[in-house]
Amino acid sequence: MKLQQLKETTQALFIGEKGLLAMDESTGTCNKRFEKLGIPQTVEARRAYRELIVTTPGLNESIGGAILYDETIRQQKRDGTPFVKVLIEAGIIPGIKVDTGAKELAGHPGEKVTEGLDGLRDRLQEYFQMGARFAKWRAVIAIGERLPSWGCLESNAHALARYAALCQEAGLVPVVEPEVVMDGEHTLERCCEVTDQVLRTVFSELFAQRVVLEGMVLKPNMVLPGMSSISQPTLDEVADATFSH
Repeated sequence: MKLQQLKETTQALFIGEKGLLAMDESTGTCNKRFEKLGIPQTVEARRAYRELIVTTPGLNESIGGAILYDETIRQQKRDGTPFVKVLIEAGIIPGIKVDTGAKELAGHPGEKVTEGLDGLRDRLQEYFQMGARFAKWRAVIAIGERLPSWGCLESNAHALARYAALCQEAGLVPVVEPEVVMDGEHTLERCCEVTDQVLRTVFSELFAQRVVLEGMVLKPNMVLPGMSSISQPTLDEVADATFSH
């Protein structure tokens, strides 16, 4: 029964070519943006800002799911209506970001591993009770001289797979995001190679952790050259390279 619900949620997120709204910025990130605009960095200011988003007229016409943050999923409209209820009544599936960010990977200069597995099972159960039906976890893979290392790929792929398995256990659809970042001077071809390596490693780990593929969502990166690369392909070349993966 749980597997069927996961499949139905996965399909419902993108029905009618709808997409996901990422409103999962952390408190720190939101405050930095507010500071630049002269907006008070308070709980109420963040709540009011998010209320504007979830009450946007016609939001459900193009959005099938909204990714929330821990603070956001607990917030309410000014009249006391929980944001989760507002989204559900609009036909938008609530989701939740559950990783705690990418941190420096010990022994691997220039590389990071995403953390957040400690206590995740309990957090997922709480989020499910609050109305969330999918979750998101983002891994960050850098390209550089001798990067990425096998240690970095394996660590991030394993964490993604364990997160995904825990999500499905709790009844949440995992959004698996192994992102090869655009920083650097690498070529489009090099990004192709690394993206292929990353996806193969991630799916090997997903298989090992018995994650049901029909009940998850893959959020891959676009295949792009580094922002500092002297070779910048056309939009069609980027599209072809990305689609081929």
